[in-house]
Amino acid sequence: MMSKPITALIAEDEPLLAQHLRQELALLWPDLQITAHAADGTSALQQALQHLPNLVFLDIRMPGLSGLEVAHALAEDWPDDHTLPHIVFVTAYDQYALQAFDAQALDYLLKPVQRARLARTVERLQLALSAPADLSHSAQAASAQQLSTSLNQIEQALAKQISPNASLQAVSQATPKLQAIQASVGTVLHRVPVADVLFFAAADKYVRVVTQEREYLIRTPIKALLPQLDADQFWQIHRSTVVQASAIAQASRDAQGKIWLRLKHHPEPLVVSRLHTDLFKAM
Repeated sequence: MMSKPITALIAEDEPLLAQHLRQELALLWPDLQITAHAADGTSALQQALQHLPNLVFLDIRMPGLSGLEVAHALAEDWPDDHTLPHIVFVTAYDQYALQAFDAQALDYLLKPVQRARLARTVERLQLALSAPADLSHSAQAASAQQLSTSLNQIEQALAKQISPNASLQAVSQATPKLQAIQASVGTVLHRVPVADVLFFAAADKYVRVVTQEREYLIRTPIKALLPQLDADQFWQIHRSTVVQASAIAQASRDAQGKIWLRLKHHPEPLVVSRLHTDLFKAM
């Protein structure tokens, strides 16, 4: 019985660098199949979720989503019945900044990619892929949570190295909490009290603002909304969904282990991603 081929996705917005990496991988790992190439972060996320490769090579700085943002999204949206891909970051950061990756044991390649360094990465990946995979829901959730925690710590470390006074600036520029949101229905602009919002949900280029009475659209992304919301009042349950805690009527777990929420005064069920299941760990 033939074993399944090992597959990979390369996300790199510079065509010459992407081609160089592909050629070097072909020399060092002839059996590796490159199933997709993406030139921006949004395409990288879409193609990774479509092809479900074993490996993902992510450029840190890409148009759209950054490599770190793509990795966060993969940890959240990866199917439960597939092992999370091994992620290798490709970056132009200097060696001092790369200590953040070393500390979290996440592999990286420094641009321009050198064959000797790539060979060490290939050896690590082949060894990791030879280990038996644990596809249990708890193992998958733990793996995704560990990846997300590591990514958060890397982001914090890189921010401090780029701007050592970033934390002081954040304190001095603390974002005031939203009391109301200006949102549109058609061509009419409404002032929606935040207290009336049952949940926010990303939808293409907009964010849905859902109340008991109706639904509105705003262009402010979830990532920008979160610092303006009271964390005790609004819980992020998915990278694209934030729910008012007091609006939750019921949380239930389905046969696949996913947690679904039912809200008061609204019929739409909301899924909780595995990165946020700790909010309901009593279940």
